[in-house]
Amino acid sequence: MRKIRYLVATSLDGFIAGPKGECDWIGTDPEVDFAGIWEQFDTCVMGRRTYKVAVERLGEKAFRNVATVVFSRTMKPADHPRATVVSALTQGWVRELKGKPGKDIWLMGGGELFRAFLDAGFVDTVEVSVIPVLLGDGVPLLPFPYHPTKLKLISNTIYRSGRVALAYEVGR
Repeated sequence: MRKIRYLVATSLDGFIAGPKGECDWIGTDPEVDFAGIWEQFDTCVMGRRTYKVAVERLGEKAFRNVATVVFSRTMKPADHPRATVVSALTQGWVRELKGKPGKDIWLMGGGELFRAFLDAGFVDTVEVSVIPVLLGDGVPLLPFPYHPTKLKLISNTIYRSGRVALAYEVGR
């Protein structure tokens, strides 16, 4: 069965975007094999705001090699033919998605969507790249209120840039 993996970059003080949604502080790192990361997935799940930013920045090439699922109660599916628009997170929908053949599923961006998946017990791993920057304010990795979740470290990588990649398995 495929896994739902939350991969995200965060500042050292726990923000996944700045106060205005900016993410220019993340940057690229020549040591990180971004192509190799993308190769592990054939499906991306995200919220409306993350999808909008990606399409604005990348245009039509955004998510062209992966199935794209966008959670939104306001988007009209007919206006986004390259994405599957889902309005509600349900256990049946997740079970069907994970049961399809293929690679793992990348849950990307959006602390609120991550929290909804995590609280429902749908996240298998949390994989965080800690960027050596302090933002002081912004979009939190896990918005309040939250419920404590036990994690088990499964890997870590320290890069010369100061970036630290941590991967955790979610406790059940």
